[in-house]
Amino acid sequence: MSALHCDIPPPCAAGSPASLCERQAEGEESARLSGLQKRPKRDHQTEAEEEPTLKMRFSVFISVLRSLGPVVIGISLGFTLSLLSVSWTEEGCPLEGKEGEDVASGQDGLLKGARKPNSISTGNDVESEEDFEPRIVPYKQVQQSAPKKVFRAKYISTELGMRERLFAGVLTSKNTINTLGVAVNRTISHHLDTVVFFTGSRNRKVPHGMFVVSHGDERLIWNMFQTIRYVLDHYINEYDWFYFVQDDAYTEADRIRELVEHLSMDRELYMGSPEEFIGGEMEGKYCYGGFGYLLSRSLLLRLQIFLENCRNDILSSRPDEWLGRCIIDYTSNNCVSEYEGLEYHHYELGKNSDPSKEQNKKFKRALTVHPVSDPEQMYRLHRYFSEIELQKTYNEIAKLQAEIKNVSLLAFEGNRSAQWPVGVNPPFEPKSRFEVLKWEYFTEEEIYLCIDGAPKCELRGIDKTDVADVIDTAVEELNKKYMPTLHLKKQQLINGYRRFDPTRGMEYTLDLQLEVVNQKGHSRSITKRVHLVRPLSLIEIIPMPYVTEATRVHIIIPLTAEDRSFVNHFLEVFASNAFETSENAILTFLFIYDPEEAQHVNHNDIFADVKNQINVYERKYPTVKIPWISVKTEIPSQIKFMDIISKKHPVDTLFFLAHVNTNINTEFLNRCRMNSINNWQVFFPIHFQEYNPDVAYHNQPRPATVDLVKDAGHFDRRSFDEACFYNSDYMATRSRMVADVQENEDILESLDIYDIFVKYSGLHVFRAVEPALHQQYRYQSCNPKLSEDVYHRCIQSNMEGLGSRSQLAMLLFEQEQGNST
Repeated sequence: MSALHCDIPPPCAAGSPASLCERQAEGEESARLSGLQKRPKRDHQTEAEEEPTLKMRFSVFISVLRSLGPVVIGISLGFTLSLLSVSWTEEGCPLEGKEGEDVASGQDGLLKGARKPNSISTGNDVESEEDFEPRIVPYKQVQQSAPKKVFRAKYISTELGMRERLFAGVLTSKNTINTLGVAVNRTISHHLDTVVFFTGSRNRKVPHGMFVVSHGDERLIWNMFQTIRYVLDHYINEYDWFYFVQDDAYTEADRIRELVEHLSMDRELYMGSPEEFIGGEMEGKYCYGGFGYLLSRSLLLRLQIFLENCRNDILSSRPDEWLGRCIIDYTSNNCVSEYEGLEYHHYELGKNSDPSKEQNKKFKRALTVHPVSDPEQMYRLHRYFSEIELQKTYNEIAKLQAEIKNVSLLAFEGNRSAQWPVGVNPPFEPKSRFEVLKWEYFTEEEIYLCIDGAPKCELRGIDKTDVADVIDTAVEELNKKYMPTLHLKKQQLINGYRRFDPTRGMEYTLDLQLEVVNQKGHSRSITKRVHLVRPLSLIEIIPMPYVTEATRVHIIIPLTAEDRSFVNHFLEVFASNAFETSENAILTFLFIYDPEEAQHVNHNDIFADVKNQINVYERKYPTVKIPWISVKTEIPSQIKFMDIISKKHPVDTLFFLAHVNTNINTEFLNRCRMNSINNWQVFFPIHFQEYNPDVAYHNQPRPATVDLVKDAGHFDRRSFDEACFYNSDYMATRSRMVADVQENEDILESLDIYDIFVKYSGLHVFRAVEPALHQQYRYQSCNPKLSEDVYHRCIQSNMEGLGSRSQLAMLLFEQEQGNST
């Protein structure tokens, strides 16, 4: 640290004691003062001469002070900051052999104020460093304990303590579970997250789609006690509110859910229809079970430790009264019908009453209606309240549309900024000519530009229903707009256009010929153009069953005499992708003989070479077995083949039906496992079909590997040969077509696997392009004995598999040039 120096002579001699120096200074000052006092008076002339001299001295002093003042202040400030930045310590460093002396000297104050190593060292420090002897500290390896396994919840909602809002428990019995219980389930289960039915008896057959908990005892109080305990054991940490109701009450589920959305979850609340206790001896009110009641989670948690006391000490004949006494005795909470401005509305229904004729305001705003005598009345109530909620939704939509229109008036473009229809996404705007959405032209009987490429086809099925619904809706909306002044009737559809816009839905443009009748009865025919939009509904996540990639796949390869040339290449590719990687798959060949070939199988087997190749691969890979099955038939049929194979495998077998010129790899097999779900979904992949190499690589060398490009091939949408499905699904589908087979046995030869799953299974048929599934070019021999659709698809597949349009055009162009020359 550098020091500042200033050449200012000291007032005292060097080496003089400070006290003596101070005394000398004081003496000199006293002498000066006394001299001034003893100085004789001068005359006025002398004083006049001295006055300018004093002023000059004072001005010189001020000038010197101005020049030296900043320097003095800077020096003082520098010394002050230097002292503040220096760290001081009173600890001495113990040195080996002199530890006692250091401690003693530290106590005497010799080391007090010693500076740390960042200070200026002295000679003593140098000597200490020379005497210092380093010590070697042996290294001891720290033994690491086994890391504790951190437990993480399966769902993030569990880890964060997030809970669902409402749990619904329905109290039923063995006599009503199949009637009123089913009706309650159908009316509220798709509105609430969880609906559990509690009953005392154990039924052998539980209604489909219902979760039923049986307590095994018909005593009412015991059932209520077991119900509360079951909820505390299984659902208390998953829900905030618990709603209990009998099966003879109708519940407007949306209103119950809306009510709990506005209630605080940490309140101890017992809410329902308050009733006096029987006899009136006990203070407080309980919630009548017929109209249902709400219990908060915090209330049930507080009641949990007293539940056994309630069962032993409280006697009652009614379960709702027993629960009410338990809650009042141990939590001091009475039943309330209103809390923080929110009311629990209920309505008592009369005998043989018709919901459509009820005009009571309490009925229209009720959350629950009781008693309900039969399922038919339950469904009528559900229809009535659903219409009320639907109309309420329509009114809210109309209100929002009006608000959007009013706000759009203030926009820069005025009403043009509000797209039609109001509240629906604007139409898709193409960025290039290839993105322009095409319109389909239709009439009431026909549609043009069909799926199969035909220019015109009959309007049928869902398309016919769609067109009829759109026309009826258009006429209905026109009458709403012009009635009662005019009444319109449809005469015919002149022109119809429709297109699917992925951003908003299906759009329609209709030219309608209408008959207009005024109030005087006069009529005339007019043509009116209308625009309609069927908007896309809310996107929902469909729950799918859990599947894994560990399932074994049984690959079935049918072989005919024409397919023998592809076997060698197929086995080479499959061995490198499956045998060498120990893929969890079993390969099975299905040898198809016609009757004439089957007669000579003993001395002239057409598949002898293939069987020899199979033996070679089994010897090369000792852990691999390649089974094969021989079949004799005149007309190859997928259904007949699968009937034989299905009987030889367990019901939980996953099949992959493929062709011999298909390249199979692990990537596709994993997708086959993931997309095939037992009792839920079957998978029909669309393979990438390579073009005819003579066309695709005309006058060019053929590449070693074929890439996924448009000049190399295309996804063959006409082919349905590949399929992934479970044996149990095939057997169930096959059993549903028994009646049709008895009427027409030829149906087995006219249909393929894809057709029977679409028509008879009821499963999800998942069909998608599969980039990992490549197929070499081959010309298929189409059997005319198959159905017309199957035969037509085969012909179309052969034609589209020759090459792209540009490649075929170039060949024709070269051929024409050659002919002309």
